[in-house]
Amino acid sequence: MQSLKKHLYNPWAIALSFLSLLAILFVVLWILIPPLPKTIEMATGFPTGLYYQFGERLQAELSKERVELQVKATGGTLDNLALLSDSKSGVGFAMVQGGVADISKYPNLVSVAGMFYEPIWVLYREAAFKSDTSPLRVLSQLKGKRVSIGNEGSGTLVLSQTLLKLSGISENDVLAEKLKPDEAVKKLNSGQLDAVFLVAAAEAPILQQFFAIPGILLMSLDQADAYARNLPYLSKVLVPRGLLSIEYDLPRHDIQVLAATATLVAHDSISPAMVSLILGASYDVLKSYSRLQKAGEFPSSTGLDFPLQIDAEIYLKDGPSLLHQHLPFWTAVWVGRLMKILIPLLVILIPIFSYLPAANNLLLRLKLARVYEELKTIDKNAHNPDLQEKNFRDLEVIEKRVENIKVSRLDVKELYDLKGHVGDVRNRLNQMK
Repeated sequence: MQSLKKHLYNPWAIALSFLSLLAILFVVLWILIPPLPKTIEMATGFPTGLYYQFGERLQAELSKERVELQVKATGGTLDNLALLSDSKSGVGFAMVQGGVADISKYPNLVSVAGMFYEPIWVLYREAAFKSDTSPLRVLSQLKGKRVSIGNEGSGTLVLSQTLLKLSGISENDVLAEKLKPDEAVKKLNSGQLDAVFLVAAAEAPILQQFFAIPGILLMSLDQADAYARNLPYLSKVLVPRGLLSIEYDLPRHDIQVLAATATLVAHDSISPAMVSLILGASYDVLKSYSRLQKAGEFPSSTGLDFPLQIDAEIYLKDGPSLLHQHLPFWTAVWVGRLMKILIPLLVILIPIFSYLPAANNLLLRLKLARVYEELKTIDKNAHNPDLQEKNFRDLEVIEKRVENIKVSRLDVKELYDLKGHVGDVRNRLNQMK
């Protein structure tokens, strides 16, 4: 107990305990705010599709900042959402096709940004519609035709089914086949299909395979405005003649199509620094990425299914933070991480600093109280002749300590009172000799 009281009255022990508490709090916050990972995985799509190609270009940009992006090939949007919602998959980001996801099933996912348009192309064999009064212009003309509506797990399948249903066409009204793009190319080329739904950006390599098939045309959707009004996640996009292929003159005239927005989606726990890194790299990739987009149109905050992540919203509106504007990426990351720790500490310390005068007064009183405790012990033993020599030695130590105590002008009285009491105890000891 005496040892405990000794340390209780010791200012150095109090200061050391306070610093130890701050160090523990710092370590706890450091653990709770994990460092930015240097390896991330992104689910894309088929290796022949633009999702995968976009992932590869993003991979090259991120490597400049010493962050490794692992691009994962998948079957499409639905597969990507399944991987992203599976905590064991290791996937941190995924490309998702607009209008496909049931967002109520994925409450923990957010949009980072829309990256580019993905038009819904309807490619058809001209010969299959020669008996019609006009080329393929409305979806009702597909009744009775052999149509590929996209493979299982793909966004193409979801959107094609939505458009057909809105057009009053059931899968029984068409000879629908759920084919992957490369399978649809083969069947369309061999005459086993009349039309193919394909959701892909204008630059997607798979489109070139369709263009090489003789007698293939692109549908211009006359009712594009009506569909876009009914399906807000779709936009009407004008495709000028020859934009897709000057060699094959496709399209052969200006056409209008519907387009979803290809969106980069992540977990809602994504680090703000990672958002800044991804969006900064995306701007560089998208400067010369899509022929259908206007300059500066993407990355975009419109046409998204999932809510926009708050840091992404700020970035798209105001640009990168001051740290990322003026510091190298990893320097900005570590400075930002330290700020996240120091700010809570300052919130704790600032009120404490306001009480420093009171704390200083308390420490002085504790120091004086310790001396009074020792004086009390000497005074109590003053009548014991066996302890007389020890009492004088202890009192000399106390006197030296009291002489070394420094106080402010406001506390001089307390110090002089103590010295007077020390003198009283010495007088009593002298009287007992």
